[in-house]
Amino acid sequence: MTTSHVKRAFKYRFHPTDAQTAELSRTFGCVRKVYNMALAARTEAWARQDRVNYNQTSAMLTAWKKTEELAFLNDVSSVPLQQALRHLQTAFTHFFAKRAKYPRFKSRKRSRKSAEYTVSGFRFRDGKLTPAKMSEPLDIVWSRPLPNGAKPSTVTVSQDAAGRWFVSMLCDDPTVRPLPATDAAVGIDVGLDHLLTLSTGEKVVNARHERRDRARLAMAQRELSRKAKDDGTNRAKARRKVARVHARIADRRRDMLHKLTTRLVRENQTLVIEDLAVRNTVKNHTLARAISDASWSEFRSMLEYKAAWYGREVIAVDRFFPSSKLCSSCGTLQKRMPLGVRMWTCDSCGTTHDRDVNAAKNLLAAGLAVTVCGAGVRPQRSSPGGQSATKQKTPRREP
Repeated sequence: MTTSHVKRAFKYRFHPTDAQTAELSRTFGCVRKVYNMALAARTEAWARQDRVNYNQTSAMLTAWKKTEELAFLNDVSSVPLQQALRHLQTAFTHFFAKRAKYPRFKSRKRSRKSAEYTVSGFRFRDGKLTPAKMSEPLDIVWSRPLPNGAKPSTVTVSQDAAGRWFVSMLCDDPTVRPLPATDAAVGIDVGLDHLLTLSTGEKVVNARHERRDRARLAMAQRELSRKAKDDGTNRAKARRKVARVHARIADRRRDMLHKLTTRLVRENQTLVIEDLAVRNTVKNHTLARAISDASWSEFRSMLEYKAAWYGREVIAVDRFFPSSKLCSSCGTLQKRMPLGVRMWTCDSCGTTHDRDVNAAKNLLAAGLAVTVCGAGVRPQRSSPGGQSATKQKTPRREP
């Protein structure tokens, strides 16, 4: 992996002036308008069994700007508008590849407010960033420096539901290099009582950020529910108060996950996790809130991209692999293992296991089997014989 190909986004808060706030708000509205109009045009063409691509929507945008009704599109930078069309093209690409659902229209109240500028849409000189159509640079809070000599290739300005302004700069980061190789490997079992249990026996406490702020969140939501829907100002204030509590929870959770995943990637060459279907697990209404608070999907995403940065390997074991019911000492498969059982003793060898540590050890063994023989892990159907690792690709039958 060459360091020149590692692109990294550096996100900072900034405090806009009144003029910048007005300009960015207009830009957000125009981006949303162009995206929705292009989506409507492509949807109508889809109904006629026709295809409209990015080049055609770009030509539509040029025509829209010449009309009296949409002349206001000329008041903002054209770069974010073109980027909105590119994002729509990407959404349709994912839809046709069956990786995502059909694109949805952007909502003024619920959709993320953002505008993306490419190199031609901003000026970055002497550490000062000035987007197009603005006379003054943004007042950015430089919480950490950019890499030496870094020049942003893309800048995204956004405002979250709590009213905070952010700018994200995409740069080449030469400081990201593969770490020295090591023989260390670890199995990672995610859970709710403990966020992570490692095959080494270490357990990482689940901070339960949402539960810690649940009373504050409930109070803010009750205040919002009492505001009349036609009381725009007071209802907006109450909505921002709820959003600030959610932002506090998300920020603390993300900070903890970043520190945790960075440590795991730095210390281990191979990391083995379970390929959980989180979307299905949250359908359990009893555990859905706790599972969402644990943020297993975000943990896996961070682990995977950081492993790619630093030359590590992440192996996902099949979700049906019986890691909890399998004895890590002798390989005997238990018939039943209810969730309430946290400690159990193997009937065959008499070894007493901590449920989560045993699962992490089994995941590690299964993952190492994959690296050694290039096999995929299948569920084990019989008790004896230990862990099975069989190739998932079935041989082709000759005619």
